[in-house]
Amino acid sequence: MQPSDFNACPIMLVDDETSALSVLQTLLSHAGLTNVVTFDDSQMALEYFEKEEAAVVVMDLMMPKLHGRYLLDAFLQAKPHIPVIIVTGEGQVESAIDCMKAGAVDYLVKPIEIKRFVAGVKRALELRALNEDIMLLDKWAGTVGGMPLPRIGSIITQNKEMMTQLRYAEVVSKSRQPVLISGETGVGKELFANAVHTLSGLPGSFICVNIAGLDDQMFSDTLFGHCKGAYTGAHNDREGLIMKAADGTIFLDEIGDLNEYSQIKLLRLLQENEYYPLGSDTAIKSHARLVVATNRNLRQCVNEGTFRKDLYYRLSTHQIFIPPLRDRPDDIPLLLGHFIKEAARVMGKDRLSYRKELLNLLKSYDFPGNVRELQSMVFDFVSRTATSRLSTLLFKKIIEREKSLGRPSKEGENREGAVGFNSVFFSTFPTIRHAEQVLIDKALAIANGNQGIAAQLLGVTRQALNNRLRRAKGTAPPARQ
Repeated sequence: MQPSDFNACPIMLVDDETSALSVLQTLLSHAGLTNVVTFDDSQMALEYFEKEEAAVVVMDLMMPKLHGRYLLDAFLQAKPHIPVIIVTGEGQVESAIDCMKAGAVDYLVKPIEIKRFVAGVKRALELRALNEDIMLLDKWAGTVGGMPLPRIGSIITQNKEMMTQLRYAEVVSKSRQPVLISGETGVGKELFANAVHTLSGLPGSFICVNIAGLDDQMFSDTLFGHCKGAYTGAHNDREGLIMKAADGTIFLDEIGDLNEYSQIKLLRLLQENEYYPLGSDTAIKSHARLVVATNRNLRQCVNEGTFRKDLYYRLSTHQIFIPPLRDRPDDIPLLLGHFIKEAARVMGKDRLSYRKELLNLLKSYDFPGNVRELQSMVFDFVSRTATSRLSTLLFKKIIEREKSLGRPSKEGENREGAVGFNSVFFSTFPTIRHAEQVLIDKALAIANGNQGIAAQLLGVTRQALNNRLRRAKGTAPPARQ
């Protein structure tokens, strides 16, 4: 099947109640979706699915013969690119959320609301189209040259993983579904959010909101606005930022810090695509695309009970992960050159140059603050330089200053059963001799063979490093005269 052919595939409705099937099929028909097949027998539905293609599946969770949960697993294993929507009773919401965790794209609670049902199916159809594009993206990734890289001037990279994420951002930018961007502080999550907006071609504005520290009233007032008299001091009506982002994108940064009550309101916005300004009983339709970002592990927050499970699965339809700078040292030369030019322009300095040794030094540093930290260090570096030749020694002092602040690197987190740091890990506790040799090899690799920088990383003199290297090779150091 060609990617564009899925539109010819039917929507599958699976429910043991024939009356429910008839109602759902009629609702889809009124919405212009007439290519529908229905099944009141779960076993027959599975047999059909294994032989034929479908655009979307909508199925009841509680059915005889094959339970909906079993059917979901079978569908996803056979054809994971086909979106599945779960229908469940009011008391089975937790089971439906677990189905989303397993791979279902949405759930509906009986009695089904007409608007939500039709909107949910249309969203799933859109997701199916995106799945076809993503499959094409994966196919391109395995070919020589790959897909053309979208042109986003604010994102400077030559790293393979970053380019993959950029191409994925271009694919999902056409969707109206939320995009979740994750990565450590300083990696450029807002730049990627803006890139998604730019690539989408939406005519509206890109509105950014950092929601860290906002209580529920501030969150609601900021996003949804208020009516006159909604609270003390609300002397006039005020539209929220969602209204200002109409036909555009609203970017919520630090989504992991959202409080419990605000999470419920954001969930309603995603489910119903509408919101209530403070003090109003009239719902307003939202016309803004939602992109969110976090430096937290949201799955862990869900497990700890600080973030709603149903909200997480609605936000994570499309996920972009930005790797930390320490995992993409090939980007350092590009970023260094860009920031030096930017700093020189701002400070009115002539063209600046540096020795290759400086790159080796930077690649030896783990940059806990990522690209943002590199940028601030370069600006500090350039401001302290009086000549056109940038001093590697001066940058060494800046790095030492940053290290002395005592900011722990996140390098060794979430590696159970391993002891390590700075990309050096041991599956078992090492002997001193083994650890010494591994550290020397790692330092030399980071420093591109430059023994001076390697010695600095190890905290020894260059002569001491040479002696250790000679001992490892079984040769004695030269006798002193």
